Amino acid sequence: MYKKIIVPVDITQIEKGEKILRSAASLLYKGGTIILLNVVEDVPGYLVSDYTTEMMVEARQKADTALIDLRGKLGVEAEIEIRQGSPAREILAAAEQHGADLVIVASHVPDLSNYFIGATADRVVRHAKCSVLIDR
Repeated sequence: MYKKIIVPVDITQIEKGEKILRSAASLLYKGGTIILLNVVEDVPGYLVSDYTTEMMVEARQKADTALIDLRGKLGVEAEIEIRQGSPAREILAAAEQHGADLVIVASHVPDLSNYFIGATADRVVRHAKCSVLIDR
């Protein structure tokens, strides 16, 4: 059982988020905390001129709404956190800042460049200072 679990969710793959949130709820120590996390990726420099500040604010609001809906749908108590930046870096930073003892990451079916697990999951596994559960 774990006391603090980080559950990063890609809102474009919310069904995977449902699965890992259920797993987190089943692994949580009574009185523990789940942190539902979404990372809004930074816009590459060559696209910055095409993006407005409002678009980034909208992306964060959309992520917040999706996580609130997910939490409500499953009836799981969880804190919600939205970060901006590189997904792997921000997941690792959240785990460290919150003193997490587990991160549950959904992994996509990899391609040849990251054969065993997805790129973000791979980076989290390699650099996390706590346990990491990869769900496929």
